[in-house]
This record gives sequence, structure tokens and C-alpha cells, in this order.
Amino acid sequence: MRAAILVEGVSDQAALYALALRRGRDLDAEGVEVVAMDGATNAARYLREYGPEGRDVRLAGLFDEAEERFFRLGLARAGFEPGPKTEDLEEFGFFVCRADLEDELIRAVGADEVLRLVAAEGEERSFRTLQRQPAMRDKSLVHQLRRMMGGRTGGKERWARLLVERVPLERVPYPLDAVLARV
Repeated sequence: MRAAILVEGVSDQAALYALALRRGRDLDAEGVEVVAMDGATNAARYLREYGPEGRDVRLAGLFDEAEERFFRLGLARAGFEPGPKTEDLEEFGFFVCRADLEDELIRAVGADEVLRLVAAEGEERSFRTLQRQPAMRDKSLVHQLRRMMGGRTGGKERWARLLVERVPLERVPYPLDAVLARV
């Protein structure tokens, strides 16, 4: 292995492998592993394991906006010195999804196109039921779609892959392309 992309979970992992294929890359053949850390709270452990004091491979990462502190702390503990701004983490190959991966992909694909995908996947009835729930009625369509994607076991992984396959290549969210370009 020559490089590792550290991600929070399997949905990020699935999205990056799917995007790499669409971009004509075989990450396994290139010696690049996309490592699902089972949550951002594990960033410090994985940064030590894959960083200069561990396997010493080229590092990159993808994280949700709300989880920045875990990556910042992990980078500091692994001997890196990131500056105070979120963008400073990019110097080390770590890129933020605003607010999260699903939000980035829904905006890139477009909510109307995502609704067509929901229907094509046979999930429209379930989605409409979710929209009628009292806690969801006043939420934005993007919020409702994000909630649907995370509502079932394996849902985030499934939808991440489907959305990456649907997004026009010229509209791929910056953090996804940037983290792949880093390795």
C-alpha cells in the first residue's frame, strides 16, 4: 500500500471507490486503500497507524463538517500542525463535506433528479411516508432525502454509490475529487 484515504464510514468508502471507477482509476491496483474508520472519533488512532509513526503512507481524508475537530486533533497527535482554518487541513490532504457526504451529493445531482432516482429504486412510497411524519413536515427536501438515506441499515452506503453513479462528472463535489487527486 502506498496511500490511504481515511473516511468516517462505509458510505464515504463506497462513494470514493465508485467515483474512482468513473474517473478510470483502479485504487487497489494503484496501492490506494480507502479506509472506513467506523466514525470520526477514531481519526487519531488511524492517523497514527497510517501516518509517519506507523505505516508511513501518503495520507488523505474526507470528513463531515461537524467532525472536523476529530480530524484536527488526530492530525496534531500524529505530528502534523494544521492551521486554525478548515481549509488549512487541505494542505495535509483532508477535505470537508458541507454538511456531509449525502448533502454534497444531493446538491450535485439535484433534488429533482434524486427524487427520480428514489422512484426508480422503488422507494417513493417509503419516502412519501417519511415526509408526512410530524418531525419531517417542516424540513427541507434535502434534509428529508438525507434522512431517508440514513434510515435503514446499509442505506447510506447504497445511496452514496447510486448518487455517485448519477452525478454528472463535471458536477462532482469538490471534496470527493480533491481527496482522490491527493493520492
